[in-house]
Amino acid sequence: MGNWIINNGLTSFILVVWMAINIFIFVWFYQLYDLSDDFFYTRHLLGSALPWARAPAAVLNFNCMLILLPVCRNLLSLLRGSFVCCGRTMRKQLDKNLSFHKLVAYMIALMTAVHTVAHLLNVEWLNNSRRGVYDRLSTALSNLSDSESTTYLNPIRRTDINAQQTPTYFVFTSIAGLTGVIITLALILIITSSMEVIRRSYFEVFWYIHHLFIIFFIGLVFHGAGFIVRRQKNTNPSHNFTFCKDRSDDWGKIPECPIPQFMGGPAQTWWWVIGPMVLYICERVLRFIRYIQRVQYRKIVMHPSKVLELQLVKDGFKMEVGQYVFLNCPAISQLEWHPFTMTSAPEEDFFSVHIRSAGDWTDKLIDMMQKLPEGAPGPKMGVDGPFGTASEDVFDYEVSMLVGAGIGVTPFASILKSIWYKFKISNSKLRTRKIYFYWLCRETHAFEWFSDLLQVLEREMEERGMGNFLTYKLYLTGWDQNLRFHEGVHFEEDTDVVTGLKQKTHYGRPAWDKEFEQVRKENPTSVVGTFLCGPAVLAKVLEKKCAKYSDVDPRKTKFYFNKENF
Repeated sequence: MGNWIINNGLTSFILVVWMAINIFIFVWFYQLYDLSDDFFYTRHLLGSALPWARAPAAVLNFNCMLILLPVCRNLLSLLRGSFVCCGRTMRKQLDKNLSFHKLVAYMIALMTAVHTVAHLLNVEWLNNSRRGVYDRLSTALSNLSDSESTTYLNPIRRTDINAQQTPTYFVFTSIAGLTGVIITLALILIITSSMEVIRRSYFEVFWYIHHLFIIFFIGLVFHGAGFIVRRQKNTNPSHNFTFCKDRSDDWGKIPECPIPQFMGGPAQTWWWVIGPMVLYICERVLRFIRYIQRVQYRKIVMHPSKVLELQLVKDGFKMEVGQYVFLNCPAISQLEWHPFTMTSAPEEDFFSVHIRSAGDWTDKLIDMMQKLPEGAPGPKMGVDGPFGTASEDVFDYEVSMLVGAGIGVTPFASILKSIWYKFKISNSKLRTRKIYFYWLCRETHAFEWFSDLLQVLEREMEERGMGNFLTYKLYLTGWDQNLRFHEGVHFEEDTDVVTGLKQKTHYGRPAWDKEFEQVRKENPTSVVGTFLCGPAVLAKVLEKKCAKYSDVDPRKTKFYFNKENF
């Protein structure tokens, strides 16, 4: 439990607080609509469906306020920078922005379902009350109106339509009903297109449909302006419902029972969402400004395994290790932006990304670059960023474990390059004294574009007598018998037959228990930062190992797990 608290305590506390606020809002508004005197007559028409419709609406408002904040990337980068003095644990929470975004979305979906079902029942009961199906009081309340029809209680005003068609007519002709249908359909499309199988296989579908959130928020702001849920107004003389509820025939005839007056609103949703909407608009404006800034190509390199390297130059661009940028190529799509971790170091006068063929957009970009005549400029490229990630904190740890899977090695390329530059200038501020680097790949060609950097680092460490600073292990998870035989024949050679490095390639997957045990043994009193850029399955394994091998004693080894999230 102590190890779990080290890695997940603050995250769990934040989730508990968020859930507690949701529960408090739900209970508060449920009690308000279930017990308030102002809604006595409304409850008589709608019963318990009234609080069951309004309480989820209040929770929806709260979560719609939160849903945009985790995707305001510039805001998060600003906060990340301002939390430098607050410790790595607080900054670590910002790296889970997308997980929180999804969690809030699930809550919105759940509350929307409850709110919708309750209001469908409400419309049915309002229609029945309007047609005198229920008791005398319900009929009297439904028949209330004035010359301007503004102080009524029952929002269904027409009775000249077929009874079975009235609910449908009301839903598609009232502000609340029509906007409710629109935002519910938008939400269903957004959620279904966000499923992982669609997001990974048909990213463009996910990307375009996700922008229905604009329609969702516009509809949300106007949804409450329909005022279909109404409460009793204070009048002079006052209408005492306790005395008058059984005397509906005498309303307006005796001074003790004037005709009750009702009002809707005020619309509250915009109070909740206006701030985040303004922040998000500012975010998009900033992205557009960055988009129109000129980006120049320094070099275009095609590596094995269909990996494209772009070296770019942009005025005023400053980066830190492990950060990522969003790229847009108008020649492919005006609207699509895709995230890529930078592989260059902050000390270099350019920034680079390595792009693996992994979908329609990347395939088109790679194909376009391959067809460029020699010396021809590349297509226009928009760059948004850089944005911070967990890997920024790598130099805050005495010891770091870097784990990359396939193209997930890219943030660590930036880190290792930066280390090389720091050693070159003898940077005394470098706190890190040991790095363990693990790279898992399915095919041998994937090692080729990165092995040259590791060879330079090997040579640099040996020349400076720091051969123990970097321990790296390369794992080939897919191979055939010919390769294994070839490796066996050349086993006695000083360099590896796959990579040309002194460190031999391992076949299969790491025995993580053995690796963590070794790191703990070699660093008995250190804080170890474990960084992963790779699949969720591997993340679960490493997170469990960090908890398993961390010691509660603050004087002994502790492992902190960090994962890249885009």
